[in-house]
Amino acid sequence: MRVFLSGCYALLLSLVGCAPYFHQPLTTEKARLGAEVRAISDLKQLPDPPKDRIVVAVYKFRDQTGQYKPSQAGSSFSTAITQGATSILLRALEESRWFNPIERENLGNLLNERKIIRSSRAEYQELTGKKEPMLPSLLFAGVILEGGIISYDANMVTGGAGLRYFGAGASGQYRQDRVTVYLRAISTSTGEILKTVYTSKTILSQQVDASLFRFVNFKRLLETETGFTYNEPTEMAVKEAIEKSVQALVYEGIRDNLWVPGNPAERNGAGITQYFQEKNENQDMDVLGRVQRDRRAQLGLGLSGATVRYVGDLKNSQLRANGQLAVHYQPTPAARLGAVFHLGRFELGAGDYFRQTFNYAELAAHYRIFPRDRFTPYLLLGGGATTRADQSVGARVLPHVLGGAGVEVLLTDKVGLSLGSDARYYFSDNLDGIQLGKYNDYFWTARLGATFYFGRTLKLASGK
Repeated sequence: MRVFLSGCYALLLSLVGCAPYFHQPLTTEKARLGAEVRAISDLKQLPDPPKDRIVVAVYKFRDQTGQYKPSQAGSSFSTAITQGATSILLRALEESRWFNPIERENLGNLLNERKIIRSSRAEYQELTGKKEPMLPSLLFAGVILEGGIISYDANMVTGGAGLRYFGAGASGQYRQDRVTVYLRAISTSTGEILKTVYTSKTILSQQVDASLFRFVNFKRLLETETGFTYNEPTEMAVKEAIEKSVQALVYEGIRDNLWVPGNPAERNGAGITQYFQEKNENQDMDVLGRVQRDRRAQLGLGLSGATVRYVGDLKNSQLRANGQLAVHYQPTPAARLGAVFHLGRFELGAGDYFRQTFNYAELAAHYRIFPRDRFTPYLLLGGGATTRADQSVGARVLPHVLGGAGVEVLLTDKVGLSLGSDARYYFSDNLDGIQLGKYNDYFWTARLGATFYFGRTLKLASGK
């Protein structure tokens, strides 16, 4: 049976680990059109372009980071960013249908070719006596697009997890990089910078592996391993960031009356409305893409229930109930450190001979690790006093200290649910009415509660 179970486990582990290989190529593939990114669909949904498309020139849209590809084996002389960003930008301009890009990156080649054409025509004219037409003049651009890839942040976020038990285990790791693009439009007649936009894109790398190493029988060793690694193509990330910047440039230009869509009614269309809504929401996001804004008001009223487990001088402790009312206060909605006042009632029980009810009041410091996130861990530290419901048994007032930890998630900006655990340690050994041994009594709880936040939160500069 043990051999059978081990074999089944190994088979399951292999199937799970080999799942990414079900789509692996087994033969060579012919050339195909390049893969598209999500941003290209946004470009194709831009408002109708004006009748006369905007003539733009791009001389050099280059990598300005000087970043080399990160390597664990030492220095690498391969660049982390594609050096062909100009070609990516020119295609994005063409796909947008708003711009008419003209060749400027290799202007010398173009001018040399025009000289060859003029020279050939002049020679042909001398030989035949037939007048040849003049070459048309080159288009000149009303707008020059400048900028580049200005940042590549490697290992911005890294992490992983793993588990191994009796020779069987699995692990996973991830890494997130970020590329940043700036694009600006410049008027060729005045040199004025008309508009500057800024976009960024994260680049994800993942590694997952699983293995099994076990003796399934005497002198019979089973060993298997599998895994896969995925690296998001850097070129695709740069492409998406550049195409997003072209979309942003079009919408920003429409808002600032730099150019007008072919259909004036689209100045307030769904696409531009969605873009500026995204821009407003972006004001509240950090570099990791988390929404950071003031959510919780300064005052909160909470109600929670818990299971209590007593630890003291009596054996066979029982799980009993606890109810608690909490009043939260924080100096500002963004403050990590606040105060909370608790009023509660609980019951302790052990075996068939001990059951008592207690009331308590306490004041504690409440520390939220991510006060502006919807989800945040928290810590509690404070103290208070406990009284017996039956004043005829033991000491009337028992001082204690409080410590706890948990997590809170906001359903709305007004209502939050919390799950945590806390413990209360007493300065005496008289909580259960018996003084025995050298350790004082205490109890811990597993708590589920809800908090209602009332009042107004401070608004950010974005006006949200």
